[in-house]
Amino acid sequence: MARTAESVHAVIKAYDVRGVVGEQLDSDFVRDVAGSFARLMREDEAQRATRIVVGHDMRASSPELAAAFADGVTAQGLDVVLIGLASTDQLYFASGLLDCPGAMFTASHNPARYNGIKLCRAGAKPVGQDTGLGTIAQDVISGVPGHDGPHGKTTEQDVLGDYAAFLGGLVDLTGIRRLTVAVDAGNGMGGHTVPAVFGPLPLTVEPLYFELDGTFPNHEANPLDPKNLVDLQQHVRATGADIGLAFDGDADRCFVVDEKGNPVSPSAVTALVAQRELAKEPGATIIHNLITSRAVPQLVTELGGTPVRTRVGHSFIKQQMAETGAVFGGEHSAHYYFRDFWGADSGMLAAMHVLAALGEQDRPLSELMAGYNTYAASGEINSTVADAGQRTEAVLAAFAERTASVDRLDGVTVDLGDGAWFNLRASNTEPLLRLNVEARTGAQVDALVDEILSVVRA
Repeated sequence: MARTAESVHAVIKAYDVRGVVGEQLDSDFVRDVAGSFARLMREDEAQRATRIVVGHDMRASSPELAAAFADGVTAQGLDVVLIGLASTDQLYFASGLLDCPGAMFTASHNPARYNGIKLCRAGAKPVGQDTGLGTIAQDVISGVPGHDGPHGKTTEQDVLGDYAAFLGGLVDLTGIRRLTVAVDAGNGMGGHTVPAVFGPLPLTVEPLYFELDGTFPNHEANPLDPKNLVDLQQHVRATGADIGLAFDGDADRCFVVDEKGNPVSPSAVTALVAQRELAKEPGATIIHNLITSRAVPQLVTELGGTPVRTRVGHSFIKQQMAETGAVFGGEHSAHYYFRDFWGADSGMLAAMHVLAALGEQDRPLSELMAGYNTYAASGEINSTVADAGQRTEAVLAAFAERTASVDRLDGVTVDLGDGAWFNLRASNTEPLLRLNVEARTGAQVDALVDEILSVVRA
C-alpha cells in the first residue's frame, strides 16, 4: 500500500518512528515498516540477519503493534524473537545478547495516545535517518516489495533475568551498606525492571507508581520536567530514603534525587560515573555533549582521561562512542551510554553506579555529589520565536564585546570567560530556541538568563 510522503515523514523521524495511534500509526503501517526493516537487515552485507528481536512497553497499543511488526518481519523470511514487556535498554541488551537487530515499541515519555518504534542493528547499533530510516520511509511511501521465500518463525524468550544478571556483573552492589531507595517508575517500564535488578541486592526499595499503566494516571513519565519529580521528592522526604530514582516511560533515562529531595544534576552523575570508569580504565575516553557542565571535561582531564565533546542527541553520542572507543558517555538529558553495554544507553546502569558510589562510603548523597557541582546552571529554557536564526544573531551582537570565543558545533556556544558560557540552539521540529547557561554562581546564571531572554523574546 503506497502512502503520501508527508504522512510517512511525519511519523518516521530522524531517530525513530513515532506518532498518534489510529491516526498516524496503525498495524498496517507498522507491518510495512517491519517488512522494509527486515529486507534491509537481511540484505545488509555486514548484517545478513536471520532474526529480529522485538520488545514493547506497557502502552495499550503496544502488544498489537508488536505482533503486527512480527508479521511483517516473518513475511520477509526472517525469524522473530518476542521478549514481551521490556524497557528500551532491556531490548538493547537482547540485541547484544542474541547478536541480532531489534525493535522496541515505545513512545518513551509521550502521552498515552502515542506509540513508536526504536530500531537497532545487531549489537544495539542505532538506526537513524542516514543508517536505515530514510530507506524505510521510501519503501513505505512506494510500497514494500514482497518476498517469495518461506515465512520465518516466531518464538518467545524471557531475557529479564539475564538482563538483571548482566548489569549486576558490570556494577557489583552486593557489598555495599544497605540503602533505602525511593523509586518513581511513573507507571512505566521501571516498574518491570527495578524489581528484577534491585530485588537480590542490599536495597530497601520504596516504590512509587510501579503499576504498569500506559495512560500515566499519576503524572507524565518525563522526569526532565521538574513537576514530574515532585512526588518522588516528597516520597524521599517522607520515607527518609537515602536516594530517589525517577525513570521515564521506557526506563532508558534515570534522574536522581538526594536524601533532602533535591534533584542531582545529570552532569554531576556523568562526572561521578566518568570517575568510576576511569578508575577501572585509566586514560580512557569519556564522551559528553556540549550542554553538559564544563565540570565534566575538567574532571576527566584532571584524572588523566580524554574528554570528547559532541552535539546533542543519542545518534551523535553513539557515533562518537564507536569511533573513539569511549568507555562512557553522558548527556544533560540523563541519557548515559556504556561501552560495556554495546555503546547503548541504560538509565538502570547509571543508577547502579550512583548506588555503588553512595553505598561504598558513609556520607549522604548530597555531600557525595557536592564535589561534582562546581558550577551553577540554568537548565534548558525554551522560547517560541518566529526566526531562530535572526534571534540568535541578535544575541551574538549583544554579547560581542564580552565574548571570548564562539563555536557552532550545535547552535552557538558563547564562552564569556571565567567559567561563564551559554548555548543557543534551534529545535529541529518546533519554532523554539533552547537556552542553556552555566556560570560560577547562581546569581551570575540568573543575570545572564534575564539578559539573553530579553533579546531572544524582544
